[in-house]
Amino acid sequence: MNSSRLPVIGVICDREIIGPHPFHVTGEKYIKALTVTGKCLPILIPALADESSMDQLLEMLDGILFTGGYSMVDPLYYQSEPAPEGTKLDTARDKTSLPLINKAIDQGVPLFAICRGFQELNVALGGSLHQKLHQVGQYIEHRENKELTLAQQYDVSHPIELIAGTPLAELINDTTMMVNSLHTQGIDKLGNGLVINAVAEDGLVEAMSVAKASTFAVAVQWHPEWKVENNSQNGKLFKAFSQACEQRLASKLT
Repeated sequence: MNSSRLPVIGVICDREIIGPHPFHVTGEKYIKALTVTGKCLPILIPALADESSMDQLLEMLDGILFTGGYSMVDPLYYQSEPAPEGTKLDTARDKTSLPLINKAIDQGVPLFAICRGFQELNVALGGSLHQKLHQVGQYIEHRENKELTLAQQYDVSHPIELIAGTPLAELINDTTMMVNSLHTQGIDKLGNGLVINAVAEDGLVEAMSVAKASTFAVAVQWHPEWKVENNSQNGKLFKAFSQACEQRLASKLT
């Protein structure tokens, strides 16, 4: 492979109204995690929902990172009832991410999905979500305490059990992890062709992979990007993703 070429990793954007104008934005922590753990070139994917250009986009990319976000996946994608009044939605991102996930899997583009991205992957493959885990009754508190400092919110919160023989367990080479927890929604019905890789102590799905994927296709409910340089287990996730992106680039250059 030409050593001067870096794998190009697309990072999905949220559509946010800042002042009177719409912006397409993503968290710096995701971009930093990509560059800290592997040599790559992150670029932002605007939430433009133009399926006609997705094939061209995927030809340019060597991987895609589906990030977390403050909005919820619109429940109309998996149920008939709309979201409760006041729910923060981002339909522009939904219309971009959901078809892009399926196209990436079909075309063998490595993907790594985090938090909202994790939920998008499940919905894109026909699964459903609990909109408010804390109202279901069987789960521990998975939301962050917003009265704490940011560092405290992103600190490890609970253990998860890695399921033997799954991609995540083989990658981490352990049976448990301690993870942070900053989410309101969670998996209800698992999407088609998804394999559970890890569960929380309350049984909630915390990690999954795509069974039919020809390359790295892993999703996690926690935030491994947070100070990833200080967490060797989360670092393994980003390094494995970066390596898969490097392999895709190498295959295009041969």
